[in-house]
Parts: sequence; structure tokens; C-alpha cells
Amino acid sequence: MDSLTYGFIGLGLIGGSIAKAIKNADKNSRIMAYTPHKETVDKAHDEGTIDLPLYEIGPEFSDCDFIFLCAPVELNNDNLKALLPYLSAKTTVTDIGSVKSSIHQVVKELGLESQFIGGHPMAGTERIGYSNSKPAILENAYYIITKTDFSSKERLDAYTELVRMIKAIPLVVPYEQHDYITAAISHVPHVISASLVNLVKNSDGEDQLMKTIAAGGFKDITRISSSSPIMWKQICMTNSYNISDLLGSYIDSLMDIKLAIDEKDEDKIMNFFESAREYRESFMDTSSGPIKKVFTIHVEIDDRPGNLAKVATLLSDNMINIKNIGIVHNREYERGTLRIEFHSSEDQLKAKELLTVSGYTLYVK
Repeated sequence: MDSLTYGFIGLGLIGGSIAKAIKNADKNSRIMAYTPHKETVDKAHDEGTIDLPLYEIGPEFSDCDFIFLCAPVELNNDNLKALLPYLSAKTTVTDIGSVKSSIHQVVKELGLESQFIGGHPMAGTERIGYSNSKPAILENAYYIITKTDFSSKERLDAYTELVRMIKAIPLVVPYEQHDYITAAISHVPHVISASLVNLVKNSDGEDQLMKTIAAGGFKDITRISSSSPIMWKQICMTNSYNISDLLGSYIDSLMDIKLAIDEKDEDKIMNFFESAREYRESFMDTSSGPIKKVFTIHVEIDDRPGNLAKVATLLSDNMINIKNIGIVHNREYERGTLRIEFHSSEDQLKAKELLTVSGYTLYVK
């Protein structure tokens, strides 16, 4: 791909990661960005991620070959309307939203179907904002592409090449199907995760014993509840039909298993867990979905002063980046005294080899 000009409206976790990935892949690319937060574009400019910081949506965007709408879902529609007077016919407009029906409708109303191609990188972290952005977030992640009835092969091919350039995996899906799929594999799980956390919160006593003991499996399945409440409110408002429909099916399945438990129906209970286990184990071992894989190691250490620090120092001295580390007090579902979480499988593998050679007993997850 020849060096091109890229524009960003919004420069948070995903927008920043895409901009950095483009600049890494093509040092000669020209990138401009606007965000209401002046300090964000100034920081991106100082770091060399973008070449032109902008403080309003204006004529500078007419030079762009690609423009990414990277604001929250409900703001992208307004930003697209503000961008309209400055759009060049050559420009491909895209977004990164996890809900597609709304923006596709606005694109149709504005007569931009020949220039718009929707995008949704199935990537992210619990932390938000430009300061947490990095190109590695996108590597080997599915990047959903939603075209219109008027998307030309040339634009689609160019967009697909761009996705591959930033090391993501392009996957073209009809936008209606995209919203239903993401409701099932991302939106509803986030609602369920939050409801489980609230269940424990509302069921706990004044001594907060549930909160104290909660660990292992419970922390794993509710980890995504640490995501932005504002973002998930917006998603629920814009993909409400699909989320509500699938939540209805989920509630029905909960009622079925509740009845089986009430009636002590062993066969039905066994089938409930067995079918879930079989289907879950058929999943590919990949981190390219919207709910990211966790790379952890559990280490057996004696409960003596300095042992935790000794492990952390060993990893640090060998340039292995630790995302999180702590003692596991409730080991009902986990083995190992010390739980270490890493940012990548590479760090996890290096840590495993180093700690094994150093004589530690490990359990890798």
C-alpha cells in the first residue's frame, strides 16, 4: 500500500491503537486527528503518533484517504454529519463502533453509502483512553468489516489491505448479522457479568464476607465488569433489540435449569453442564474475540517474607512485563499460591520457562 493520509475523529484506546499501528507499518503515512480533549491530540503529536493535531472538524480532513470515526457510538453519527462538508470523493469513511445498524442508517440518509465501510476491531482492554493504546492490541484480532450495497470492490479491497497492514484479521459480515453476533458474544455477557457482580453485592452481609472470599472462577467470569459503564450504557441503547432478544432466551434457559435443580432432575442438570463443556472446548484457542484471553501463571511459593518480591524481581530483571500479581487466598478453583497475569502469551511463555528453570512449581492457565 502506498503512503496515504489518515484522519481520526476521536483518539481513545482503539483509535490510538489503530493510529500507532498505521504509523508503525508505514513511517511515511500522514495522520491527523481531532478530539475535544486538546491534551490528547497534543500528546499524540508529541509522541509522533500523529502529524497534525486538530482542534475542530474542518477542511483539513478533505486531504484524507481514510477517516476513522472513533468517538463513542452515539457521537459518531453527529461527527459524521459535521464532517460531511469537508469530505472528498476519494475518502473512505469508517468507524470502530461495536454497533453498526445506527451508523449504517445515518450513512444511508446522508447519501454516503459508496464511501462508507464499517469497521469493528474485536479488541480492547479493561483500561480505556489514548494513554493505554498500543498496536499489539490489534495483532491477530478479528476486524469485522461491514460494507453497504454500494461499496465498490476497489474500496473494500483497499480497506481489507489496511486491516491486514495493522496485523488484524479482516472478516466481512452483513451489519445486521454483526449486531446480532456481538450482542450474543459480547454485549449480553457484559450484562450478565454486571448482574452477577450486583447479585453478590446485594446478597452480601455487613461483614462483606462474599466480597472477601470472591476469587478464582467468580473473578474470571466477572472481570469484564471493570469496563466503562458509559460505553456499555451506549451499547445497550443502540443495540437494544438484539440484546433484549438474547437476554430473553438466556432468562428462559436460566428458568429451565432452575426448574431442573428444584426438581432434582439429574439427567437434565448433567446435560446442561455437559453440553456447555463440549461446546466450550470446541472453541479455538485464540484471543481474537471481543472478550480477551487472560494469560496467567500460578506459582507455588512458601508464605515467607520476600518470596513474592523475589519472583517479581526475577521476572523484572529478565524484562518480562507483569500486568497483575497477587496472592490467591481462595484456591477452590485455582492451584498455586501466587497468581501472575501477563499482557501477552509471549510474556507468559518466557515467564514459564524462567520460573521452571529457577525451580518453581507452576500451573499455567
